[in-house]
Amino acid sequence: MRMAITLVTTAQKKKQVPQAVSYHRTELTVILSLYGRMVAAGEWRDYGISAFRDVAIFAIFRHAAENPVYRIEKRPKLANKQGQYAVIGMNGQVVKRGRELKTVLAVLERKMIRAVSG
Repeated sequence: MRMAITLVTTAQKKKQVPQAVSYHRTELTVILSLYGRMVAAGEWRDYGISAFRDVAIFAIFRHAAENPVYRIEKRPKLANKQGQYAVIGMNGQVVKRGRELKTVLAVLERKMIRAVSG
């Protein structure tokens, strides 16, 4: 006598934990190059990096115990709309937004030129 064997599985798809958005090494090289020049000019003193599900933030401080002077944000969901990079001022206002990091950081480069020549 033959028995039929039926295989029953309860395989469920594992819920994938969304990866945090982070800066790539080439992006950090560009940001840290600007940061180093601004530290040498005496404008900036400290920084912090945060990685969340939808945004990566590079926060720039004039002093260690205060709110950031600028935040450089990367939001990949906005890449096809307004651009994934943004420089945000201390008051929360968007200073510059765009698709290319170097173009967005140019607004801070101009501030460095004023700081050194002034």
